[in-house]
Amino acid sequence: MTTVSKIKAGAAKELLDATQAVLLDVREADEYAREHVPGSLLKPLSRLATDPVGALEPPKVIVICQSGARATQAAANLNLPDKEVLILEGGISAWKSSGLPVNQNRSAPVSIMRQVQMIAGSLILAGVLLGWFVNPNFYLLSGFVGAGLLFAGVSGTCAMASLLAYMPWNRAG
Repeated sequence: MTTVSKIKAGAAKELLDATQAVLLDVREADEYAREHVPGSLLKPLSRLATDPVGALEPPKVIVICQSGARATQAAANLNLPDKEVLILEGGISAWKSSGLPVNQNRSAPVSIMRQVQMIAGSLILAGVLLGWFVNPNFYLLSGFVGAGLLFAGVSGTCAMASLLAYMPWNRAG
């Protein structure tokens, strides 16, 4: 049976340096491309069910995400018998705050979800300002974007994210 517990960044680094553990990053590929812990293995949470983790050599697996929420979800779904699964408290944010090394690629685009948040926020703000100063019909823009966000949250599908994935700056290669 797999045991799951939490670990702080410094202790995780010690285990990794001693090759007692492997670091499993469950963020999405676009987030990983922008920054990741050197030597970490990418296994996005969104694909964990269809593409399970294979055999891992070290006795411990440390799961990392941005802040810890996805790592907790992934750890609960990992099927790694005879492995101790550890969740890195605070995720990569805590890792960086501890002054530990991170590979960064500032030329990689920000994550698609952050792009969605920036665009949706901008459209809602524009709709409110235009509705206030120009014509009340512009409030419909804010309502439309809000409805789209509600649908995305309920259904788990985001049309804006799907569209952004096809944009040239988000294409790999």
